[in-house]
Parts: sequence; C-alpha cells; structure tokens
Amino acid sequence: MQNKPNSFSIKQWSHDDQPREKLLYKGKSTLSDAELLAILIGSGNKDESAVALSKRMLCAVDNSLNKLGKLSVNQLMEFKGIGQAKAITIVAAMTLGLRRRGEAALKKEKITSSKAVFELMQPVIGELSHEEFWVIYLNNSNKIIERSQLSKGGITGTLVDVRLVLKKALALDATGLILLHNHPSGSLEPSKPDKQLTVKMQAAAKSLDIKLLDHLIITEKAYFSFADHALL
Repeated sequence: MQNKPNSFSIKQWSHDDQPREKLLYKGKSTLSDAELLAILIGSGNKDESAVALSKRMLCAVDNSLNKLGKLSVNQLMEFKGIGQAKAITIVAAMTLGLRRRGEAALKKEKITSSKAVFELMQPVIGELSHEEFWVIYLNNSNKIIERSQLSKGGITGTLVDVRLVLKKALALDATGLILLHNHPSGSLEPSKPDKQLTVKMQAAAKSLDIKLLDHLIITEKAYFSFADHALL
C-alpha cells in the first residue's frame, strides 16, 4: 500500500515543490503560510511532513498567524513533532515580525494622527497580557524624539508618575507628549483613573509649556484616542 502523501518526507518531493528551493528559485511570495512555517521547523514527525504538520498547526489556530504568534513555547510543544528548539524558533520568528512592523512605523518619524500612533505602538503593547504605560516625546514639528516605557503592571493596571514624565520631557527638550497604554481586557472604554490621569498630566504639562497631544488606549485590533473624542 502506498504511503499517504502527507507522510512523504519533503526530500522526496519534486525539487521545485520543496519549500526552501521554492523560496530560493521562485520567490518568497509564492510560498503559502504553511510552507514558510515548514521552513522554520525544518522537519515533521514520523506521520507527517513539515508542511503537513504546519498545516495542522495553522488549522488549530483558524489559519491565523496572529493567533499562532500568541502561543507560548509550551503551547507550541503540544503539537506532535514540535520540540523545544522548534517552538523557540517559531516564537522568535513571530517576534521579529512584530518588531519589523513597529520599526517600519517608527521610520515615519512624524506623528500626523492617532492612527499613526496606533500603528507604531500596537506591535509593542497591543497583544500583551499585562498593562504597560508608554510616553512618546515629540519636538515642535511633531517628530519623535523618543518613545519610553514608564511603567509595567499586572492585569488590572499600572502606576504612572507625572513628575517622571515631565522630568524626562524637559531633559529631551520635548514640546509635545503622547500618552498611551494598553487594555489587556480588550475594552476601549477609558476608566475613571484614565480620565483623571489625562487631566492631571495635561495641566502639569501646560505649566511647563509642553502640550499633551493625545492619550491612546490600545488593544489588539483597535484604539481609543482622547483627542479624537474631544477629551483633551
């Protein structure tokens, strides 16, 4: 009886159909997500080729690379054929993809809208399971001087020191600030503390001739802008 196609080793495939060779000779855009993942993991298990295993893994996360990127090393190792080394490779590749996206947004330098802030920072904090508070410091042309993590908290919240934010703004000669933090719950509704902090920061910054331009709440897929909602 013939083996099922999925059990064939990739090395037994037509040379042109092997993922590495396909990428090399036909270009990366010709490969499916499963084929790209197969290149990362290198080999399958005794019952599946690397591509078949990759297809099964993607199927388990609704064919969503976003969901795959959220799996931990231990969760990935639950798939037969994925050991620790392969799981670490996948996590590293997914993390590089997020950082590349954030780096591309940062190169725009000038902040022109709340959407630009979201594109810059969603890869950094949008998918975290804990809350983080960040500040973007801008010059008078709204170009980024620096982006800085101010605090990191648990699932329920984080602490923000207004004095530290303004001290750094003065040191950087920043004339504008954008506050942002994530809501791991996925809610875009500003909490009472969120509103109180925004008012407090705006008043303190104004006394130093520094403008609070916006405060964003970021989730995995969306954001809330205080400026866009006329709350500044």
